[in-house]
Amino acid sequence: MTMSDDEMPSLADLMDGDDEDISDVDYVTARVAESTRAGFHSGFVCFVGRPNAGKSTLTNALVGSKIAIASSKPQTTRHVIRGVVTDEKSQIVVIDTPGLHKPRTLLGQRLNDLVFDTWTQVDVIGVCLPSNQRIGPGDTYLVSQIAELPRRPTLIALATKSDLVSKARMAEHLAAIDKLQGEVGIEFVEVVPCSAVSGEQIDEVRDVIASLLPEGPAYYPDGEVTDEPTETLVAELIREAALEGVREELPHSLAVEIVEIVEMGPREGQPEDRPLLDVYASLIVERDSQKGIMIGHHGSHIKQVRTHARRQIAALLGTPIHLDLQVKVLPNWQSDPKYLNRLGF
Repeated sequence: MTMSDDEMPSLADLMDGDDEDISDVDYVTARVAESTRAGFHSGFVCFVGRPNAGKSTLTNALVGSKIAIASSKPQTTRHVIRGVVTDEKSQIVVIDTPGLHKPRTLLGQRLNDLVFDTWTQVDVIGVCLPSNQRIGPGDTYLVSQIAELPRRPTLIALATKSDLVSKARMAEHLAAIDKLQGEVGIEFVEVVPCSAVSGEQIDEVRDVIASLLPEGPAYYPDGEVTDEPTETLVAELIREAALEGVREELPHSLAVEIVEIVEMGPREGQPEDRPLLDVYASLIVERDSQKGIMIGHHGSHIKQVRTHARRQIAALLGTPIHLDLQVKVLPNWQSDPKYLNRLGF
């Protein structure tokens, strides 16, 4: 039986524990009702596009903080990362997903399944089409997969990297986007040129997305920018650093496992409010030859990884970091369910 508005208990009533007859459903209903205010819009959006289309950079620009790693390497994103953008009128939950690709391993299949599952659950999909590149078969394939969804979210097109092209090239690109939607049989309700690097039209992207979301509650507290565990964010920053300057085939075989994050308290010479954190992590590869690449000549590459990742992690956590990195070989881990489960896939 559904309660009327007059019968609905307040959240304060539910929290005091006096009424044991209130069900979990009534509790959640009351919580949502109390956290929803008239005219407030909220919902979920994800960005899709070919490798290096600017998806993760755009996510970071909207959120205002680095929560997703960015790289020119394909299939850089391995986890669903949620970023939160909140203002007085709306809350946008941005979901950064792995890129859709032809799977060659069990990991690849699991990542593709994750992508399709996310697409069916979001309110808006932003298709990132970099304006400094021609629209090609990969873009057409991606959009056609979205067109075949049984429940198709609202679609917008984002002409990313607008800072890299002339007005004439942008006009040509916008015409190609219009042609694409006709060829595939979908409709972009908005087409927005933007640049995550220069900040051009990022506010417009946010406003367009917010206008397409339904009225609803704030799912996250004001000021929260992600719900990702610290360990996940730290692991992603290490992997981003490790991907730089390595061969094309290695990114697919590289994973990062956080062994431990320990706060040891202030060291000699350290301020009490800035304790040194010890981060212990393992870089996982599939072959001994890849281990040699990751370590580098006389340890040159692993030193670069440690330096770059330590700086990024310290900025994320707001405290000095000691980073201990080891390289381990787990043969064929991408196709081994035991290893995939251990690494969180």
